[in-house]
Amino acid sequence: MENLVEVKNLKKKYGSKEAVKGISFNIKKNEILGLLGPNGSGKTTTIGMMLGLLKPSNGEILIDGKKIEENRIETLKKINFISPYIELPKKLTVKQNLVVYCKLYNVSNIKNRIEYLTEKLRLENLLSRITGELSSGQKNRVSLAKALINDPTVLFLDEPTASLDPEIGDFVRNFLENYRKDKKISILLASHNMSEVTRLCKTVLMMKDGIIIDEGHPNKLVEKHGRKNLEEVFLKLSRSEYELN
Repeated sequence: MENLVEVKNLKKKYGSKEAVKGISFNIKKNEILGLLGPNGSGKTTTIGMMLGLLKPSNGEILIDGKKIEENRIETLKKINFISPYIELPKKLTVKQNLVVYCKLYNVSNIKNRIEYLTEKLRLENLLSRITGELSSGQKNRVSLAKALINDPTVLFLDEPTASLDPEIGDFVRNFLENYRKDKKISILLASHNMSEVTRLCKTVLMMKDGIIIDEGHPNKLVEKHGRKNLEEVFLKLSRSEYELN
């Protein structure tokens, strides 16, 4: 499969502190890649650079073969992002929010796109409601609709099911699996939900102190480290000194 995203020797310094220390990886088309690590490992900084929000100190990021910094406007049309820590304008209705983001991304047929996502994400009864008055599960589905409004080829997910009850969390995971299969998009998933990562990702990157300390299929990592599940692997690598082989 072709690499839709390429990250090459990516570094980010804040003064004398190096938050990301020369990492490289690829995300293939029609793949969900997991990015794991404890707080302060460099995950958020990495995602910020991949979204074009932070300028790398060194290295390069290519989306569909084109460097982000040299093709910023064109690249941003192809990507989108969801995080439970970033809220949509609270005083607008759900439909107003979606219309605004359609216009920001220059979506050609706004009506059809909103209708499609409304059906897929079960938003029919939410369109006229004020966004700030929704439950966390409802807000999550609306934020996911916003993240897909431009039909992205690359989707960045930062804790997409955080604080959701099991039923809504399972709905979101099912939706993401089916959407990825239908659209053949590339997804980067940063999550602390190890069962979610095991279910969705074929490849996982483990970050610590700004570097990638291990990578592989979740089940292969469990076998390699002699643990029962991915959560135990995560705890082992987070708590101990680990040398790359």
